[in-house]
Amino acid sequence: MRAIAFAGMLALGAWLAPQPGAAQQQTLVHVVRPSETLASIAELYYGDPRREGALVSENGLGGSDSGSSIVVGMRLTIPLVRYHRVQAGETWAELAERYYGDVRRAFALLDANSSFAGKQPDVGAELVIPHPLRVSGGHDPVRQAAKDFYDGSQKAMQNIRRFNGLKAGRLGRSSIMLVPVSNLVLSAQGKKLAQSQGLACALEGDARDKQMQVNDDLPRLREHVQRGRYVEAVSMANRLLGMGQLTGNQVVTIERELGTALIALDREDLATEAFKIMLEKQPDVELGLGDTSPRVLHVLEAAKQSLGAAGKSRAPVTASKDKESRK
Repeated sequence: MRAIAFAGMLALGAWLAPQPGAAQQQTLVHVVRPSETLASIAELYYGDPRREGALVSENGLGGSDSGSSIVVGMRLTIPLVRYHRVQAGETWAELAERYYGDVRRAFALLDANSSFAGKQPDVGAELVIPHPLRVSGGHDPVRQAAKDFYDGSQKAMQNIRRFNGLKAGRLGRSSIMLVPVSNLVLSAQGKKLAQSQGLACALEGDARDKQMQVNDDLPRLREHVQRGRYVEAVSMANRLLGMGQLTGNQVVTIERELGTALIALDREDLATEAFKIMLEKQPDVELGLGDTSPRVLHVLEAAKQSLGAAGKSRAPVTASKDKESRK
């Protein structure tokens, strides 16, 4: 039991510590007003009264869904997910250690970010970092937490045990475990309240929303190109690129489809520029010989040669030349 508590303390310490390259995490606090209940407060911040259980666990109130456990003037901590914008070279294991204090908890990040999951996180992606909610022991707390914060399935129970390094068997009533919860996202009203407290969390998550929308639109862009709707493809590709804050892989995909459509519209000059942007993001990109025309491959090769020539023209200044320039 002590090992479980110690692991939980490490994870909470990692969660509360300021993270490199990110705004310092600030606590969102709500002061209870007359006639408010936990359900109404959950509705206020999350847009869902059913998330009152998160308020109970985070504030150690006990008794899962009773408004009688709060009184006017009480200060409640509002638990929230974090967000992280992926930098080049970062790995799932590194992020798990940074936010949870243990590389073995990387699976929780992968589960919460399945749209951006791959061998490693997509550069530029804004990942959601599930909040490690503190849940105290009781009668079969793993099963209860799986019901309260997930779908109650065996998989949910396994994930909770895995996150806490638990083996089979029940926990004691005095035990505390951590449950990674990814749906503690501020509603529009919640963001306004956070903004009134001057908290950075009021501005987080917007990039992720855009990236998720782009992920939903990419199959339609690909369909436009495959079905010969090239004008529609160009229009859609430019709209998606104009949204900004895209991931590296999203830019590569959009520029690839844009370039292919432009070639079909006899705009090889613009297609070359699109392919150059694509190659700058992913130099080893392959279009596939099976479904790519020789014309497309020709423009792709031209883009590669253009980038190569540009690289050679920017030759580094040698030490001898540098000395001459200083004389």
